[in-house]
Amino acid sequence: MLIGMSFFLLLPHTFSRFIYDLFADLTANRFPVWAGHSTAMLQFAAWTALEAEGLGANLQHYNPLVDAKIAEVWNVPATWKLSAQLVFGGKTSEAGEKTFTPLGDKFKVYGA
Repeated sequence: MLIGMSFFLLLPHTFSRFIYDLFADLTANRFPVWAGHSTAMLQFAAWTALEAEGLGANLQHYNPLVDAKIAEVWNVPATWKLSAQLVFGGKTSEAGEKTFTPLGDKFKVYGA
């Protein structure tokens, strides 16, 4: 359980569009996938930095359910897109136990 604050991971469409236009002839069909990778890396980096400071975090993906309200409350430009909400703050308890699929079942390395 967390008690604290949150921030929203928002990216300007204008930047994405600039890069997309720059390489449209070569990579247009792949750019949306790569943009998703970029937001995932940002989420991981932010979470790691918060954890290093002793804070807990919880990543939420309620969009598009909350997009309009968030844009209204925080005056987010229409050219930005909500990716996720990272709730963070002091830990009131440790996270519960989780089970995971073995890494070898979901991650493969070839040629090493």
